[in-house]
Order: sequence, then C-alpha cells, then structure tokens
Amino acid sequence: MKSKEVLIELKEVCKYYQIGDEEVRANDGINLTICKGEFVAIIGKSGSGKSTTMNIIGALDVPTSGEYWIQGTNVSHMKDDELATIRNKMVGFIFQQYYLLSKLNVIENVELPLLYAGVDSVNRKERAMQALKEVGLEEKWNKFPKQLSGGQQQRVSIARALAGNPSLILADEPTGALDSKTTKDVLGFLKKLHDKGNTIVLITHDQSVALQAERIVNLMDGKIIFDGDVEEYKSQNQ
Repeated sequence: MKSKEVLIELKEVCKYYQIGDEEVRANDGINLTICKGEFVAIIGKSGSGKSTTMNIIGALDVPTSGEYWIQGTNVSHMKDDELATIRNKMVGFIFQQYYLLSKLNVIENVELPLLYAGVDSVNRKERAMQALKEVGLEEKWNKFPKQLSGGQQQRVSIARALAGNPSLILADEPTGALDSKTTKDVLGFLKKLHDKGNTIVLITHDQSVALQAERIVNLMDGKIIFDGDVEEYKSQNQ
C-alpha cells in the first residue's frame, strides 16, 4: 500500500515569461500533489510546459505566482542559494545528457553531491560505492566516463542521484539519448528504485516511456489535461 504522505504540492502554480510583446504562460494554474513512494510520469509535447514544471519541482526555478511545497517546505519565494540547498538535500537529478565530469572517475562523479553536502571523505566513498552496487557498476568505480557505454554512463548518473539519499528522484528525459535495449534497461532500474520505496518523477515526451510509470500527468499549453493511473490513460489514448 502506497504512502499517503504528501511529498510535493503545487498550488495554482503559474510561470509566465515575456518574449517581446507576448506573454508566454508556460505554467498556467497547475495543481498537483505527489505522495511519497509514487512513480509519476509528466508527459507533454514540446511547448506543453513540462520542462517548466520540472524546473519548479526540482527547485531550479520559482513560480511567478502560486505555491510550491516539498516535504512541508514552501520554496515558492526562495533565493538562489536557498534553492540550491533544497536541491542538494532533497532532489536527485537524472538528466538525458548524464552531465558526468570527464576528468573524474566513476566513483568521484557519484561522490560530487555528497562533497557539496559536506559529507566526510570516508562516508562519501562508502555511500558512493553502495549506490554503484545498486546499479550494478561497482566494478567500474575507477573507470572514466569515456570508457563506458551510454547506458553505463546513465547508470552512473542514477547512482549519483541515489548517493545523496534524496526525498525525490527527478528524471528528465533519462532515455532520450539511448537505444531501445538500453532504454529498457534504464527504465528497469527506475522501476527497481521505485519498488524499494523511492519517489520518482519522470519527465518525458515519449508515451511508451511514460507508460512505465504508475501514474501519468499530461500537460498541454501549460495546463494539466489528464492526471490518473496508467490504465485509465491507456483507455483514453488508444
């Protein structure tokens, strides 16, 4: 049985941008609640507002109006340094481009969030190695990113997200640069993490990827047009 403890809450969130004379409403009154332990896919075409929603959920940006709460903390009006603290303590990011540092080996890349968090070197190494074990790459700890396949690099980025023991794992198009077999493998890892109780929010434009989650939130023109379980989504989009 899933927890009903609320982790994320967006209340009437709007994000507006001024481009020339035009006001772009990237988010236009978003109301969204995600509980601990959920696996939610946020899907939408280019321009739907999903990237803006991801930036707000990941404390990379703040709304123009409305409120965003994560784990009981209102981050709606925080300054950049305060947002950075929230990101470092509560969110583990997985990106399409991996963002591994080429001059650092695998374990050093995984340690980075822990270094920023002030974790001592012994604990950093232990936690990073444990995260690598979870994604099956502990034997590659001393390799460099260029020595790994794309799928292995993405698994390193998953380990990096896990190492900080975040409240939320936020995956932005994590399979966008991968072939179909490797995509299946990475989605399998995300499912395993979810089965262990992790909260996962997956941002994607790919319906086949979104269907691997338990719940789908579909955006269009900055608004939520569907929010429900996968089976309901399938029945409406066949």
